[in-house]
Amino acid sequence: MKRVIIAAIVLCLLTATGAYAADDGYTNPISKGFADTFADPVILRGQDGLWYAYGTSDPLREGTGEFHRIPIAKSADLADWTYVGDALTPDALPSYAAQGSMFWAPDVRYLDGEYVMYFTVTDTTTSAKKGDYGIGAATAPTPAGPWTPSDRLVVEPRAAGDSFWNTIDPAQLTDVDGKKYLYFGGYFGGLWVTELSADGLRATGEPTRVAIDNKFEGSHVIRRDGYYYLFASSANCCAGPTTGYAVFAGRSTSPRGPFTDADGLRLDVSRAGGTPVIAPNGNKWIGTGHNGLLTDLSGQDWLVYHAIDRADPFLDEPYGVNERPMLIDRLDWIDGWPTVRAGAGASERSEAGPVVRAAVQDGFTAGDLARNWRGTEGWSVADGRLRGQGELTAKKSVPADRRVEADLRAEKGSPGLRVADGVTVRMAEDKLVAEAYGKRAEAALPAGFDSGTWHNLAVELRGRTLTAEVSEARLGEQLAAVRLETARPARGQIGVVADGGPVEADNVSAARLHRPVTRATPTPEPGRKIFAEEFGGPLAADWDWVRENQAAKVTDGALSWPVEGTDLVGAANRASVLLRDAPEGDYVVETKVTLDLGEDAIRNYQQAGLVAYAGDDDFARLSTVSIWNTRQVEYGRELSFAGKLSYGGTIIGAPAATTWLRLAHRVDRATGEHEFRAASSRDGKAWTWGGVWTFGKDTAPRIGLIAHGGAQPAVPALFDYLRIHRADR
Repeated sequence: MKRVIIAAIVLCLLTATGAYAADDGYTNPISKGFADTFADPVILRGQDGLWYAYGTSDPLREGTGEFHRIPIAKSADLADWTYVGDALTPDALPSYAAQGSMFWAPDVRYLDGEYVMYFTVTDTTTSAKKGDYGIGAATAPTPAGPWTPSDRLVVEPRAAGDSFWNTIDPAQLTDVDGKKYLYFGGYFGGLWVTELSADGLRATGEPTRVAIDNKFEGSHVIRRDGYYYLFASSANCCAGPTTGYAVFAGRSTSPRGPFTDADGLRLDVSRAGGTPVIAPNGNKWIGTGHNGLLTDLSGQDWLVYHAIDRADPFLDEPYGVNERPMLIDRLDWIDGWPTVRAGAGASERSEAGPVVRAAVQDGFTAGDLARNWRGTEGWSVADGRLRGQGELTAKKSVPADRRVEADLRAEKGSPGLRVADGVTVRMAEDKLVAEAYGKRAEAALPAGFDSGTWHNLAVELRGRTLTAEVSEARLGEQLAAVRLETARPARGQIGVVADGGPVEADNVSAARLHRPVTRATPTPEPGRKIFAEEFGGPLAADWDWVRENQAAKVTDGALSWPVEGTDLVGAANRASVLLRDAPEGDYVVETKVTLDLGEDAIRNYQQAGLVAYAGDDDFARLSTVSIWNTRQVEYGRELSFAGKLSYGGTIIGAPAATTWLRLAHRVDRATGEHEFRAASSRDGKAWTWGGVWTFGKDTAPRIGLIAHGGAQPAVPALFDYLRIHRADR
């Protein structure tokens, strides 16, 4: 009976407001209804009020072998999705795409009245060589298409000796001055930004590198509170059961950078920083990366990304296409930095979903204005849109803390929103103007701003603080933003206002403003010390060597270990490992290691650090390491899967010449698995916590130290200590 009543209520809402019903929650992956894999996803809300998702051109379902050309799906509630079709059809492929080219990592925007899709072309006609990546584009009148490819590449392939830089993973941003930018690139060549032509279809001027090569890919940029936030993914996207892909962020006061992380470390230097946004957290999901962002009707941000189920990492046969379905989770902003679920990472159980149904919500499909609105004289509905002049006020009340938004356009005059009694925000000629009880705040709209094309106006009122922004597609591309402190708390009905000429409006909503999460999920803390090796004398008898290195000596209060020209990765298993038994229960193991790897020079893959070891082919190592021109803290995992060895890593902060490393162990009470979460520090005080690797419940991982990866140039790793503490949380 309860389900029938709820269904009846939902039906009434649909009839009264033209709104789409939303489920109360969602369970990842949200793409499961139409696809087994849907990599590199982005989502935007169309002018029709539906949500559209776009992904990389893999087969959607297991067993089909059918590669798609940028598959599209749509949803009314961000939880249940339906496949729409492919953006690029066989009879409308870009002329610059070579036969057999793949199309990766789309980014879709609403620019100047049309939808523009940017995508990677993996093989172009500009050369006879493979791997000459470029960025293409297509335009469409609706989010579902039909899509018409542009007549030439937006960004041409960029030669790098006998090969080509990775000109991949596009992400567009329109700035407050109206200039359009495109971010692109990844790993080989780094991340770049270039200005675009007015129509967004041509790269112009000289590009600027914003992140070091061999560290990041999958850029996505938004503007928030005066900063430009660069989201970028790092580590291997596609290592099957050991995929450590993760998302990091930096911010800048300029769209061209430099971007720095929360510790002030730049992203474009050898020891590149990056504040963690999401990383594997020990549940079923690994490879959590390549993100987009969206905002629900309450103002809550959400991260859309792909991930891999570590128990089912491949689409069909092992070591073929990685199965990367689409996930979504709440994105919180804590102390000015983005983090998924306050740092908890990907969800695997049912979660409270995005707000897609509001107290006031109208897509103007019903046509009967008088039922839900007051002051309807001079207003009408046609073709699913509101048209009129004056002030139209909603009959339903909304909470005092509210988010009010609408899609608006007007050939002349000042379209806007009534946010409360005596509080309005308008796009007035060349300004965004907020007024409340005699107070006024304004911000310039971009030069050439065309109010005759659709723009989204979103206003949030929390207590006495009003913030408003204008964008084209609600994707963090602020064209103007204002803030106003009101003289008194605001109350009253919301509405649509139009001065000086008629306005068109659509997708009007007013919802209870989201309650921001302001405290991060606690990270492990070392408690009571239960063991300490300070290397003040000979090693204790309870240390064991696997393939003892006679050159490793305790001297001057440290273990001096010349970095070996060997490696644990692979089947050779020649590297030395210094081990001891781990305690029972939850604990934190820590070391301080000095390894002078310099900067920029290529010294692959010299490294030293901690290891959790259940065998030569079943280990996780946390080390400060040289990876081509970069210096990183890598947390790698090797295991056997489907008869082969698999290795992959995730990134845990940035190293210094001396770096502190931690592994926090816990036993999952539900599965019995051993979870090891990693952290690094540059000073032994401020710690960056990152990803988790797991070991089977039937294993007994030991803990210890390693120093290997490359013997030239000769360099010693100096370990000051190894300490074990009980874990406090």
